[in-house]
Amino acid sequence: MNSILLWVVFNIFVASMLALDLGVFHRPAQRPTLRQALMWSGIWIAIAALFAVIMFLWQGRSAALEFSTGYIIELSLSADNLFIFLLIFRYFHLPEHEQYRVLFWGIIGAIAMRAAFIFAGVGLIRKFHWIIYIFGALLLYSGLRLLFQKGARVDPDKNPVLRVFRSMVPVTEDYVDGKFFVRREKFYATPLLLVLLVIETTDVIFAVDSIPAVLSITLNTFIVYTSNIFAILGLRSLFFALSSLMDIFEYLHYGISGVLVFVGGKMLLSHYYPIPTGVSLGVIGSILLVTIVASALHRHRPVPE
Repeated sequence: MNSILLWVVFNIFVASMLALDLGVFHRPAQRPTLRQALMWSGIWIAIAALFAVIMFLWQGRSAALEFSTGYIIELSLSADNLFIFLLIFRYFHLPEHEQYRVLFWGIIGAIAMRAAFIFAGVGLIRKFHWIIYIFGALLLYSGLRLLFQKGARVDPDKNPVLRVFRSMVPVTEDYVDGKFFVRREKFYATPLLLVLLVIETTDVIFAVDSIPAVLSITLNTFIVYTSNIFAILGLRSLFFALSSLMDIFEYLHYGISGVLVFVGGKMLLSHYYPIPTGVSLGVIGSILLVTIVASALHRHRPVPE
């Protein structure tokens, strides 16, 4: 299949799924139940698995492994980042029925930003290979920082984009029926738009970690892009599932830290000791499995009297 046609077909598929998701399956703007969130998370993961099978049949085992590894990395990093989103929603006292709307439009912006990051990152590494060591060091630092981080913190008031926006545009005191703008004696933004701005600018920071992590697996632009997009498409359902199960994932940040340290080390050693993609997939999957099992066991451990 022609490469341009392939990109067009995939992006039409993404647009169709987003339209179905918002316009048909989740037309009422309301928080899904835990059962619905888990069901939709499973559906998105199943679609990604089906795409991995298509990659295997079309481009072979190596491409399928690269996609699967990239997808797992993106999904695991997204899971950790979603807890930050939850803190942002709580900070702004965002009504539950508006959270799905913000996440939907946040994903639209994330897709555009991730595409720009991916093309820039792949282009830079191919032209200046030494940049891969900078990315590796950045991931190693991010992993170690996360390991010793004492709880997640968020302070949107220090967000420079938000401060500039507030200085230029008047904002209403309350949320207004799911609207981003309202017209009174003049145009006003609503707090819903402020939440979206913070989500989008926070996602830029997330991309600084996630894109280099997938670039440690492959420089195939299509695989990096599709693994990112499939992880992003399932973010809303995953958010509502994880926000209801936060106590189960007590040690998840240790797993995310381990993944970042591993892929950072993989990048730094790529010239001297390239690690096969299959081995990377096994290591990353094992790290995440151990932390999830440890969290579940700790949760059910009896409290000593």
